[in-house]
Amino acid sequence: MKTPELLPALILTSSLFSALSFAAAQDGQVYNTVKSKLITGQQVVGGTVETADPDIYCAMANAGFDFIWIEMQHSPLSFSEAAKMIWACRDAPAIPFIRVPDANEGTIQKAADIGALGIIVPMVDGAEKMADAVRYAKYPPQGRRSQGGGQYGRLWGRNYRQTWNDNVIIIAMIETLEGTAEASSIAAVEGVDGVFVASGDLGSFSGKRQGEPEYELLVSRIKEETENAGKFLGGPSAWMSERNGYQFFQAPSTSSLIRIGARLTLEEADPCRFLPAGATPVDGENACP
Repeated sequence: MKTPELLPALILTSSLFSALSFAAAQDGQVYNTVKSKLITGQQVVGGTVETADPDIYCAMANAGFDFIWIEMQHSPLSFSEAAKMIWACRDAPAIPFIRVPDANEGTIQKAADIGALGIIVPMVDGAEKMADAVRYAKYPPQGRRSQGGGQYGRLWGRNYRQTWNDNVIIIAMIETLEGTAEASSIAAVEGVDGVFVASGDLGSFSGKRQGEPEYELLVSRIKEETENAGKFLGGPSAWMSERNGYQFFQAPSTSSLIRIGARLTLEEADPCRFLPAGATPVDGENACP
């Protein structure tokens, strides 16, 4: 728990981080802290935001996550709403990432223009989709992203055009049997930084559950092919302590965290609240009435 006397230091640290990030952008260095952490072998975890409320976004962006996974595949969020959230908490240490609805040119252009430094592409079944995503995301000569309006320059500095290709992170999500079969070619696409194992959808499409041999073979294949390509490997935050070799994680959504936090608060106030009568919250204590 953060004590009151530490708050001024934490605020100062956050402000200093923002100033250093902007200065790095001006100097043409890597200012995407998620990328620098991954390069040095650290694990990073992102909190998932699916609501348009800037206050919720800021609470998540200042909660200690390395990045914020802005969910635009399975939410009604618009790019205008996402832009307002990113701008409202532009000084937060968490880096904005967007899971785009698809890998088409207009969608990726908008995600980059509003300031996201990470592009997460869902439902990747083959290398062509990721080759397109890289081409649309990066400026020439590596890609064909056009220059245009947006708040990216105000967020990341005057040299954004020169620094973008070195700072963007592009992640492919493998969720299907077809994608698993093509994991080697997907991971090998130049410009793809990492591959994310979509654990839930992999189970949905395969009809298997985690722990079952058939499911684990799928996960193992994606992991092996990603490692062979020298790319970062991602998965759900539950895998941080359960599986080796993973660096990039998605934490639960804001709605899940609110529900979990509310339940913990209620249990702390009344240990018997969710227990049946006669149960014992802790050995040696009185049974619940």
